[in-house]
Amino acid sequence: LAMKRFGRRVALMGLVGKDTLGDVVRSQLRAHGVSSGIRQTSRAGTAYGIVLAPPGTDRMFLEDPGCNGIFTSRDIDYSTVKKSRLFHFGYPTLMSAMFARQGAELTRMFARVKRLGVATSLDMTLPDPDSAAGKVNWPAILTAALPHVDIFVPSIEEVLSMLEPATYARLLCMAGAGDIINVIPRHVYRRLGVRLLALGITVLMIKAGHRGAYLCTGDIAALNASVPLRLPAESWSHREVWASPLPLSRPRFKNACGAGDCAVGGLLAAILAGETLDRAAALAMTAGRDNLYGIDSLQGLRNWSAMKKDLKEDI
Repeated sequence: LAMKRFGRRVALMGLVGKDTLGDVVRSQLRAHGVSSGIRQTSRAGTAYGIVLAPPGTDRMFLEDPGCNGIFTSRDIDYSTVKKSRLFHFGYPTLMSAMFARQGAELTRMFARVKRLGVATSLDMTLPDPDSAAGKVNWPAILTAALPHVDIFVPSIEEVLSMLEPATYARLLCMAGAGDIINVIPRHVYRRLGVRLLALGITVLMIKAGHRGAYLCTGDIAALNASVPLRLPAESWSHREVWASPLPLSRPRFKNACGAGDCAVGGLLAAILAGETLDRAAALAMTAGRDNLYGIDSLQGLRNWSAMKKDLKEDI
């Protein structure tokens, strides 16, 4: 929905239950003009999450996966995907059928999309260590899936917990009651970036909350040749960018839910628009900051033209 606000044509695909909450979801999406790809199923209830945000404490998420648990690669409308430039998939960490059997369904889905010549993008959530998602072999799953993923946009906590759980545990202890993001050194981002690019992705953005984001890239000319993107290779290829967060007006702050997703929406919209890497990073940070000014995940967002006016001339 953020990408739609930014002027892109979007189609959503997903499952909801044949229940009151499912009806509400479809009604809300219908108001945005994007409900046609949301199917209702009687096999499970609608997934939902409760976000707890006590003052002075990091947000906590209580999730009921509902029919997300039965979502598989067969629930994708590949005829619509084939007509698209970009396929973005969110949260296999909350979809048990997608991470079962070493992520076979996740890999199958991305491999099929890549064969259609469409750019691919993947986002994650932080696996609960006490859940089934927290007990699977995420390095093996990512090793199998990421060769079919062009753009990977996890948070630093997510990717660190998956690829370096011992380091993640040590830094959590170091942070104590504070935010782990404050104690993660920059060289950890770089090390993870090198490892993830080696697994096959071309564009990586690691979200880092109030510290902004870390971006690194591979061979963009090769990516342009394989998918319908027209990124300026000279500004994108083999780059590293530390994207600083934009200044925040505290009196305007309303809500942080969805800030990371909006930042991803800003990055993907910029990629589709053919912006330079530095401008894409700045637009991602602008979208993430604007999200904080709305009472929900969308109200604070401005249109693409207004966001671009904020960019410095030299970016």
